[in-house]
Amino acid sequence: MTSTDMTGEDSGPSGFAAARLHLLRQEERSGPPRRAALARLTDGWLAALTTAAAPPRGTALVAVGGYGRGELSPRSDLDLLLLHDGTADAAAVAALADRIWYPVWDQGLALDHSVRTPAEARRTAGEDLKVQLGLLDARHIAGDLGLVTALRTAVLADWRNQAPKRLPELHELCRDRAERSGELQFLLEPDLKEARGGLRDATALRAVAASWLADAPREGLAEARRTLLDTRDALHLVTGRATDRLALQEQAQVATALGLLDADALLRQVYEAARTISYASDVTWREVNRVLRARSVRPRLRALLGGGGKAQPERTPLAEGVVEMDGEVVLARTARPERDPVLPLRAAAAAAQNGLPLSLHAVRRLAATTKPLPAPWPADARDQLVTLLGAGEPTVPVWEALEAEGLITRLLPDWERVRCRPQRNPVHTWTVDRHLVETAVRASALTRRVGRPDLLLVAALLHDIGKGWPGDHSVTGETIARDVAARIGFDTHDADVIATLVRHHLLLVETATRRDLDDPATIHSVAAAVRSPSTLELLHAVTEADALATGPAAWSSWRASLVADLVKRVAGVLAGDTPPAPEPAAPGAEEERHAVEALRTGEPVLTLHTQEHPSADHPEPEPVGVELLIALPDQPGVLPAVAGVLALHRLTVRSADLRAIDLPTELGPAAVLVLNWRVAAEYGSLPQGPRLRADLVRTLEGSLDIRARLAEREAAYPRRRGVTAPPPRVTVAEAGSALATVIEVRAHDAPGLLHRIGLALEGARVRVRSAHVSTLGANAVDAFYVTGEDGAPLAPEEASEVARTLEAGLRGR
Repeated sequence: MTSTDMTGEDSGPSGFAAARLHLLRQEERSGPPRRAALARLTDGWLAALTTAAAPPRGTALVAVGGYGRGELSPRSDLDLLLLHDGTADAAAVAALADRIWYPVWDQGLALDHSVRTPAEARRTAGEDLKVQLGLLDARHIAGDLGLVTALRTAVLADWRNQAPKRLPELHELCRDRAERSGELQFLLEPDLKEARGGLRDATALRAVAASWLADAPREGLAEARRTLLDTRDALHLVTGRATDRLALQEQAQVATALGLLDADALLRQVYEAARTISYASDVTWREVNRVLRARSVRPRLRALLGGGGKAQPERTPLAEGVVEMDGEVVLARTARPERDPVLPLRAAAAAAQNGLPLSLHAVRRLAATTKPLPAPWPADARDQLVTLLGAGEPTVPVWEALEAEGLITRLLPDWERVRCRPQRNPVHTWTVDRHLVETAVRASALTRRVGRPDLLLVAALLHDIGKGWPGDHSVTGETIARDVAARIGFDTHDADVIATLVRHHLLLVETATRRDLDDPATIHSVAAAVRSPSTLELLHAVTEADALATGPAAWSSWRASLVADLVKRVAGVLAGDTPPAPEPAAPGAEEERHAVEALRTGEPVLTLHTQEHPSADHPEPEPVGVELLIALPDQPGVLPAVAGVLALHRLTVRSADLRAIDLPTELGPAAVLVLNWRVAAEYGSLPQGPRLRADLVRTLEGSLDIRARLAEREAAYPRRRGVTAPPPRVTVAEAGSALATVIEVRAHDAPGLLHRIGLALEGARVRVRSAHVSTLGANAVDAFYVTGEDGAPLAPEEASEVARTLEAGLRGR
C-alpha cells in the first residue's frame, strides 16, 4: 500500500494514522513531495469520512489556507470549510460536520473549521481580511465540485474588484506583524511564519499577484518559500510540536535533519530566504502604491487634459545616465551600462543621496549588462562608493537592492563571506553584513568630526570583514581590508590607515573600559598602535559608529565619556606631551569629602544618586544609570563585601571603579578606598542608602554572612536555565601596566559574580589596587589591577597561578 492509497478499511482512523506515520518517517522523502503526499493522504481520508457520512446534496468539504495550497507540515493544523448551498436541513449539515470534525480531533490534529453557505463565506471574507486570504487558496476535497468552483470564482472576483481597498489593509497587516515579530533575517530565534520575510509575507505576495494589480519579483521566491517550509517541517519533526519559532536549542538538530553542516549554516540559509522574500515584498508594495496613486491621479489628469491625450511621467536627471521617474531611480534612455562599469555605483549613490528607491528593472539591467570594474577602481567609482555610504539611512534599501541582484559581491567579492552570517552574541542586533552597512550609516553622521571622511566610511564598512574567516577577525580583517582598499583605488598610505582602523577597531572601547587610564603604560600602548593624530581621530569615530550600530547595550554616554577621555590622553602623547603619572591624579570634590568623612569616622560613607552626562549631541544631561559612591578606610575584603551586599539587594553592577586615596594625617598618610559604581535594580525600586550602608558595616564586621545568604536565596529561588553560556575565561594581560598585574575576567554575568571574584582574589592574598568592571548584555568583562602584599606587581608564575585558580573557581561553581 502506498502512502496515498486510502480505500476500503484502510481509510479508517488506524489506517490513516499508520500511513501518516510511515510517510513522516521516510527520510528520503522530504520537502515539497512529502508535503504534497501528506496533503493527498489527508484528502483521501477526509473524502472517505465525508462519503461515509452520506452527505446531503449541495454540500462540499473545502481545504483553505495552507492546507488549500497543499503545504501540510508534520504538525500543521487543518483549515477546513464545510460548504453548503442552504437547501439541506440544518440538523443534517450539523450532523455531517460532527462526522468529520470529531475524527480529526480524535487523531490529535489541530483543526480550524467553519460551516457556511457561499453567501456567508463571501460576507465573512468581506469583513475579515484573514478569511478572505484563506479562501483565495480554496481547494475541493469532497462533495459538490460545482459549488466549490463557483465560490472560488466569486471570491477571486471580489478580491480583484476590492483590491484598491483591501490591498492597503493587507499592507498595514504586514507592517503590524513585522513590528510585533521583527525581521526574520536578523533574529537569533526567528518565527518562520510571523516575522517579516517569513511565510505570512510569502502568502501575502500570492494574494497581491491574485489581485492582478501588481506582481512580485519571481526570481528566487519559490525557492525561498521552499527553504522556510522545509525548515518548518524539520522543526516539527525534531520537536514533535506545532511550532514556528526556531529556538536556539533546536537549531543544531534541525540543521542535521536538513543535512546542513551546523546551526550557523541553517540560520544563514534561513536568513537568505527571508531576505529574498523581504526584498520582493518591498518591491511589490512599492508597485502597489504606485499603481493606486496613479489611479487616483488619472481622473484629475483627464479633466485637465480635456479628455484627450496621455500624460507622460516626468523624468528628472540625477546623475550621468540616471534619472528619477515616478518616485524611483531608473536609467536614462541614453544610458549604456555595457560601456559604463561605474554606472551601478553612480545610480546607487544618486538614489541614496536623493532618498529614492532603485527601480527593480534598473537594477536587473545593471546586473545583466554591466562589465566588472578594473582593478584598481577608477577614482570616480571610489567616489561614488563613498557617496553611497555617506547618505545615511537611505543607504540601506539601496544597498539591499544591489545585493538582491548580486551586484555587491561582484563589486566586493569578500562580501560573500559575511553575507547573511549570523552573530551569536545577543548584544548584536544585525547579521554581520547588515551590521557593516549600519556602521557606515552611523559613521555618515560623524564625517564632520574627521579630516578624511572617505577613510572613515570605508573602514566602517569593512571593520568586521574578517568575521567570515577563522581566527581573530580583527587580525584577519586587517589583511582583507588592506587588499580591498587597494583594489578600490586607495593609495598605499590610505590603505594602511584603513587596515589599521580595522585591526584596532575595538582598541579604544576595550582600553577605556578595562584599563587604568591613569597608568602611563596604558596611554603609550594605544598611542603606539595608532601612531598618528589623524588615525586616532578616525578610530574614535569608527569606535562610536561600530558601537551605535551594534545595539543599545554597546554604547552609552558613560562609555562615550570614557572613550573620549582616553582619546584626549592619547592625543596628548601623539602631540609630544607626557601623560601624567597616576599619583598626582586628584579625587573629585565629592570623592574627597567622602574619603575625609570615612577617615574621620572609621566607617563607610555612602551616597546613591542618578548620574548624568551632557554630550555635544544632547545638550541636556542624559541619565546613564544610578551611581553608588562609597568611601571607607582601606582594609581587606572590601571588594567582595560591597559586591555581595549589592547582590543581596538585587542590584546589578553595570560598571565599577575602585581605587585608593592617600590622605594626610598627623601619623602620616592614611589610605581610603573609594568605589564609584554604576548599578541598576534587577527589578523593583532601589534600596535605601542607609540600608545598604548598614549591611555593608555588618558584612565587614563579620556579623552578616553574605556568602551564606546568597547561597540560601539561590537554593530557594534557582535561576531558570537558558542557553548554555561559554565557560569563563581568566587571563593575565601582557604589558598591561608597569605598576600592577592586570587580571582579566570574561564570564557570563550572574548575581554575585563580582562577589565570588573578590573572594577568590582575597583568597589568593593579592591586593586589588584598582578594578574596572563593565557588563555588555549578558557578558561581564572585568579587569583587576592587583599587586602582592608588598605593593609590587606579581611575578609571572604567581600571576598565572592566580588566574588559573580564579578561572577554576568560576568554572566549578
